[in-house]
Amino acid sequence: MLPPLLRHRDFRRFLTAQSVSLAGTSMAPVALAFAVLDASGRPRDLGVVLTAHMVPLLLFLLVGGATADRLPRRAVLVAANLGSGLTQGATAALLLTGRYALAPVAALGFLNGILAAFTTPALRGIVPELVPGDRIRQANALLESVRNTAKVLGPSLSGVLAEAAGGGPALAFDALTYLVAAGCLTCLSPLAAVPARPRTSGLAADIRDGWAEYRRIRWVWTVSLGFCAVNLVQVGTWQVLGPVLTRQGGGEAAWGFVLSARGAGLLAASALAYRLVVRRLLRLGQAASVLGALPLLALGARLDAPWLVAAALAAGLGSGIAAVGWDTSLQEHVPPHALSRVSSIDDLLSFAAIPVGQLAVGPLADRFGGPAVAVAAGAVYAAAAAAPLASRTVRHLPHGRPAPAAESPAAEAPAPGTPAGTASAGASGTGPG
Repeated sequence: MLPPLLRHRDFRRFLTAQSVSLAGTSMAPVALAFAVLDASGRPRDLGVVLTAHMVPLLLFLLVGGATADRLPRRAVLVAANLGSGLTQGATAALLLTGRYALAPVAALGFLNGILAAFTTPALRGIVPELVPGDRIRQANALLESVRNTAKVLGPSLSGVLAEAAGGGPALAFDALTYLVAAGCLTCLSPLAAVPARPRTSGLAADIRDGWAEYRRIRWVWTVSLGFCAVNLVQVGTWQVLGPVLTRQGGGEAAWGFVLSARGAGLLAASALAYRLVVRRLLRLGQAASVLGALPLLALGARLDAPWLVAAALAAGLGSGIAAVGWDTSLQEHVPPHALSRVSSIDDLLSFAAIPVGQLAVGPLADRFGGPAVAVAAGAVYAAAAAAPLASRTVRHLPHGRPAPAAESPAAEAPAPGTPAGTASAGASGTGPG
């Protein structure tokens, strides 16, 4: 017998679409890296292609959020998946036929980045339309489980395939998964993807309204500010200094064990979040997110590999619970007509913080030493993750969709004019921590 959540036909189809799409998406970065390097022999080409994807993602996220609140989200996702399938398929064709050239591959990456900017806000906004309010947490836990499984298995499978046949076939597979996902999404009920109310103003006005909504809801921008700082110090430090410091203490194999342990923690968190019943889910998620600082502190302290593996496992658990808590809280308490726009602002500032940290960590490590930078990053991470708990609106936000009157932003301690930051992007893979 199916679990109660999977008895909802639309959510079952949506979960299938996400599972198929994420299987290909998790393989694409490794495949693209090998394919471009093999075809060009120039690392700078890969940098150009990756940048060509990231820039339009940042530029068009707010437009994507406004579009997902204005149009049926099912239609937005179908169109974005079809477009991504075509662009990724064209990239694969260029590589498989030996016709690689930087300009067309970068142009296709640019188009893919635009499509991703429309996909991410629509994904978060559509979940509450597919399941009852009391099942949103379980739905997010299942989606997070699929996402984390893809993160663990996809890169390894892609590496094996790229070594055996080159990166082109893996990119072709990614293109196929987008098309299959689009087919699954077309089977969703049309009523499951209609916005709460029609949008009659222009996109610019919609974006301004979304920004006002974001600023008005105190707990949203409070958590966003904290995780903006987390993304600033964590991603670059982990990606750049993690392999270096781990290799110095335990060799290359140790870094693989550390990454696997973090993936295992994320998967365990997804299973725990599915069954977990708490009154203050956001508070629990914020407290758990502090665990994400442990691997950075362990790196800086030059602890032996077993301690680093244990720290990574704990960080995965904390980050996984935080991701489900954040997505669920947004979907339960942000008004449905503004959910995608609020999410897109959150995603935009989150993504923008990452390259800043990546660029800064190298010079800082040269100046102060890698261990010192890792310890400082861990300390900032812990403080930034814990800081939102000082806000009463964060500590006392109830788990469970409130009555319609309680969904008003005014019920969430309005703070007009307060500057906002950002946090996670659950659907895109940069969730809290």
